[in-house]
Amino acid sequence: MKRSILFAGTAFLAACTSSPANLGRMAGERIDFFAQAPDAPAEWKASGVAGKAPRGDWLSQFDDPVMTSLVSEALENNPSLKSRAATMRAAEAATRSARSAGRPSLGASLSAGGSSTGVKTATGTNRIDSELYGVGLDASWELDLWGRIGASVNAAEADFAASEADLAAAELSLAAQTAIAWINLNEALAQERVAELTYDARDRVRLLTERRFQRGLVDALDVRTARSALANAEATIATRRQITGETARRLEILLGRYPAAEIAASAEIPALGPLQPQGNPALLLSRRPDIAASEARIEAAGMRAESARLAMLPSFVLTGSLSTNETDLADAFDPELIAARLVANLTAPIFRGGRLDAQRDAAVAQAEAAVANYASTALSAWGEVENAVAADRYLADQEEAQARALEEARRAEELALRKYTTSGTLTIFNLIDAQTRRLTAESQLISVRASRATNRISYNIALGGGLPVRTASTETTPTEAAAE
Repeated sequence: MKRSILFAGTAFLAACTSSPANLGRMAGERIDFFAQAPDAPAEWKASGVAGKAPRGDWLSQFDDPVMTSLVSEALENNPSLKSRAATMRAAEAATRSARSAGRPSLGASLSAGGSSTGVKTATGTNRIDSELYGVGLDASWELDLWGRIGASVNAAEADFAASEADLAAAELSLAAQTAIAWINLNEALAQERVAELTYDARDRVRLLTERRFQRGLVDALDVRTARSALANAEATIATRRQITGETARRLEILLGRYPAAEIAASAEIPALGPLQPQGNPALLLSRRPDIAASEARIEAAGMRAESARLAMLPSFVLTGSLSTNETDLADAFDPELIAARLVANLTAPIFRGGRLDAQRDAAVAQAEAAVANYASTALSAWGEVENAVAADRYLADQEEAQARALEEARRAEELALRKYTTSGTLTIFNLIDAQTRRLTAESQLISVRASRATNRISYNIALGGGLPVRTASTETTPTEAAAE
């Protein structure tokens, strides 16, 4: 079964021009910007199954209280997330500003001055000075006859919804980055311990070789080879410690801490069971905050295109003003005088050099871009889930095979050490090679387990995680709540 997903938001745009012949039919033709995403299958192709809706507590499957605690700390203290939250508050303020455009505006002024008048008398000219004070009130209100202001308000509200969804997406991304950074730190510590074990193993071979050399059982080449292998192991320890420090600092930065490489970890990689696919491709579109943001931006772009079209229609504005001074204060509030000073202005654009046409065309193009961006976001979301589902299966196979390789390498190392120590039928190169195979297998097993854990995190994030998705259709904004 396939389900076609209609994009949220329809932009009704005008196909009119600004020529005089068209001024009588400014409404123009309506263009419906409906678009369809590629057909969504009923199940994930990489697994061939569909599951129930994903759980919200995706962190619990790792059974790691420290990981959960670190994610909470990052969500509380990360500076980038605080910046994103401030951006959302700015969008909310812009929404309130857009709403105010549909309300009357009132301004007041206060003036003070003086005048001097000459009066002729029999004895000459006398000057009379007087002080003048005035109070002025100016009011205006544009009636939203065609819905242009309302469309602008709707666009601002959609921008706010997109900003909220962006914040939810940033929270989800930060949670994933923190959890992955924690896995990476434990992997780095585990690899560092393997490097230390490598050094110990190389040192034992060196001591064994030097004793055999003293008894004349091997020559100097074996001794030099064993010492060289030991020095290489020492260099590897330094490299691994550098990686551990850098990984710890990356995690501390996510947590909002000073990057001092002081965070402690256990060097344990979580053991995971088989992946149970959750949800389906169609359900994914209702869960991902980045998709919710794309939907809101389609709506915002459509409303701006509508506002640009309606800007070509006449506007009706009521204006009024009152001014007074100390001599006619009572007359200023006479109802007949107030009515006489109330002015209604009906203005219509006739020729503005094509500016309105250009603004409308730009708004249409932006709406088309928003629809295309939604399609791209949906395809990317599906791809992330499909890749993660497929990768988990392959990584599980790798982990199983690598565990077998490690077990065989350990037995081979034991045999090589026994032959080199007792019978002398094995060279130092064979022994070091057997050791290297065992240590490499152990390191690769750690890497595969860490990759599988980070892929499992990516899988849950690709499904939309468990953090709340805030959209205009599912949550009442603080301003709306206050209005109600």
